[in-house]
Amino acid sequence: MRHDNRQIDQLRPIKVKRRFTRSAPGSVLIKAGRTTVLCTADVSSEVPPWMANQGRGWVTAEYSMLPGSTTPRKRRDRGPKTDGRTTEIQRLIGRSLRAVTDLEALGERTVTVDCDVIEADGGTRTLSITGAFIAMIDAMYTKLPAQSRPPVRDSVAAISVGIVDRRAVLDLDYEEDSSATVDMNIVMTGNGQFVEVQGTGEESTFTDRQLSTMLKLARGGIRELVEIQKTALGKRWPFG
Repeated sequence: MRHDNRQIDQLRPIKVKRRFTRSAPGSVLIKAGRTTVLCTADVSSEVPPWMANQGRGWVTAEYSMLPGSTTPRKRRDRGPKTDGRTTEIQRLIGRSLRAVTDLEALGERTVTVDCDVIEADGGTRTLSITGAFIAMIDAMYTKLPAQSRPPVRDSVAAISVGIVDRRAVLDLDYEEDSSATVDMNIVMTGNGQFVEVQGTGEESTFTDRQLSTMLKLARGGIRELVEIQKTALGKRWPFG
């Protein structure tokens, strides 16, 4: 058992509340244990200048941690003062969503997803991706012309795994993440294809066997997250 009494392959309790705000076409408050993220999404009828007149759309994301999400208070990112971690994470979220979006079918439109961390207890980037997909689907249904389903090829979700006390575990909270000798973030589609694997040995190394074990844990966690996404979207789940 782990410090919070979870099994090694057990996710933290996940809660999803759609339509959390009224102004955004897609809005989701998603929680994993104490980690809480608000994901909102909108669709505009334009693309970045470098994509104009190409007949393709774009999906982009912004990520931030609110000042009160951590202790001590985190300073707000402002303009050029955006830190490297924030830039890395919002690029990851954008890549993950684009990987499952049919940009040609989207047309010359931009989907913008904002992920704001309200409380951070580990796994903010992975939870942001899982919630961002739900928000994006709601925004597409609301803002795009009537069609059979949103222009997506697959779903996408993400989870962390790592080596803590010489054991591979799923969905690390902050206490585990801060002591992990290996930390990985796995992004996968609903059909089990990898989008991104970020793995780092923290003053340590890991073996093929440990890697295989972590990937197996991640696959199981992603399957659970996809079912949570499917349940949350209900009739708006775009894959039948």
